[in-house]
Amino acid sequence: MAGSEVTGTDPGSGGVSTSEPFIKLEGVSKVFDSLSGDAVCAVEDVSFEVKPREFLTIVGPSGCGKSTLLRIIAGLLKPTAGRVSVGGKTVLSPIKGTGFVFQKPVLFDWLKVLANVLMPVELAGLKKKEYEEKAGRLLRLVKLEGFEDKYPKELSGGMQQRVCIARALILDPVILIMDEPFGALDALTRDELNLELLRIWQEEQKTVLFVTHNIAEAILLGDRVLVFSERPGAVRTVIDIDLKRPRDIDVRKDKRFGEWELGIYNLIADRDRRLESPA
Repeated sequence: MAGSEVTGTDPGSGGVSTSEPFIKLEGVSKVFDSLSGDAVCAVEDVSFEVKPREFLTIVGPSGCGKSTLLRIIAGLLKPTAGRVSVGGKTVLSPIKGTGFVFQKPVLFDWLKVLANVLMPVELAGLKKKEYEEKAGRLLRLVKLEGFEDKYPKELSGGMQQRVCIARALILDPVILIMDEPFGALDALTRDELNLELLRIWQEEQKTVLFVTHNIAEAILLGDRVLVFSERPGAVRTVIDIDLKRPRDIDVRKDKRFGEWELGIYNLIADRDRRLESPA
């Protein structure tokens, strides 16, 4: 396989050129063996690029391979075919410099908030004492100052996801991967966390890959929206979202927002209507 290998090293070391793609997928496919013995193709011939510090949102039908794709990019799954590169280096195993936030908060119930945020530090064999100040800053960033000594059960679902975001950022990842992180929350809490995430992204300037089933959320957050087809997942189109930044909820009043939302819906529903770029 051509190119250098990424096998646990930090893809961000040495700096990232903003003129070159940071993440690149070339003809990526993934086939799983089923219990019945039949092969199931989850994603097929997927190719796209992500720029450094870009916020890319990904939408598509349920079961179309979006989560599988995230795991392949992070090196947690090996593609059956094709190549993934991060920072110009081929991904062959789990890479450092990646933070994860999942749909449901994954916290240790017996640990307090601060200890949960510091858990990646402990798992990496680093000295927690040296990261306590940063953990406090991150908790302030996600507006949880004063909750350091609370247990997860004492927090709302939205607050628990804020803890997960702080934990994902503690080791200063270059890439932040978010797999439907707000899908289980009510609409108002979801909007609040979307705006908080935008603010954090503006400050931290990470490269973000964000999977969602919520089309409006994808448009609100993303520099671009990648639309997946039904399984086997393939890229149907990638839409540039040229709304001004920083953004707030009022961007939904933009005429183009509604046009993008309807067009993406039609693509996912596989209606015979093309998505045209709004004038």
